[in-house]
Amino acid sequence: MNQQPPKSSARLDLTKGKTSIADKIMPVLLFLCASVSVLTTIGIVYTLLSETISFFRIVPIQEFFGSLKWSPLINPKSFGIWPLLSGTMLITIIAIIVAVPIGLASAIYLSEYASRRVRKIVKPILEVLAGVPTIVYGYFALTFITPIVRSIFPDTGVFNALSAGIVVGIMIIPMISSLSEDAMSAVPDSLRNGAYALGATRFEVATKIVVPAALSGIIASFVLAFSRAIGETMIVTVAAGSTPNLTANPLESIQTMTAYIVQVSMGDIPHGSVEYGTIFAVGMTLFVITLVLNMLAQYVSKRFREEY
Repeated sequence: MNQQPPKSSARLDLTKGKTSIADKIMPVLLFLCASVSVLTTIGIVYTLLSETISFFRIVPIQEFFGSLKWSPLINPKSFGIWPLLSGTMLITIIAIIVAVPIGLASAIYLSEYASRRVRKIVKPILEVLAGVPTIVYGYFALTFITPIVRSIFPDTGVFNALSAGIVVGIMIIPMISSLSEDAMSAVPDSLRNGAYALGATRFEVATKIVVPAALSGIIASFVLAFSRAIGETMIVTVAAGSTPNLTANPLESIQTMTAYIVQVSMGDIPHGSVEYGTIFAVGMTLFVITLVLNMLAQYVSKRFREEY
């Protein structure tokens, strides 16, 4: 008499077959998805490098980093990167001065003072700032912040670094606040309770226990915010102007590296010309700066990480 295999055994074999097929296909699909990011990065680096090398075959690298004047579009032409670099740094420094105290204070409040109900309301509202289009920030700087600045400093131009820097700082506050608050929330409650048991106040616990314990994450948020401010485009294009000045005066019009790239990209510059090559030379400089900052953020996170 023939015996049929149990139905449960047949279903088990079918399930194993499906699982085996999924185990073979999914790693390939996941590898292809991961490869997209890697290949995109390689493509970007290759494009920047090839065009930058072509540019430096015409313009000496000594002039690019040695000249103090930037005027590649008008005669007499000059290709010194320092006016664009100083304008970018000026905007970034102003933004960091605005964002670091407010962002860190917000993180301390959300982590140590706010109730769970308040945190659920305030944190999403704060993070809404990160979703506002940067072009909106640009016109906010031009139509709201600039008149206030000009009422305080009458000699300020319509386009100036101070207004743009302040609004860039407002834009990166959620980045500092969110990342710092996450780092503080990861600090074990046992450290807080031990400090309270010794008679520490809530402010002392926050500043002397929690912040030092979360220092790696906090510093990393500062560095990433610095990198984000350097790469900002639309705010500085709208509010800071397009005058490549080598100046430290925030009340003057300046031009950043990203704003220059936008200016040339929207113009009638012929492909393959020296003026066209400046886009990639400036972009490569910006790429190297942000790459170094991101590597610095990773080093700081590993160097000052606390294990609990």
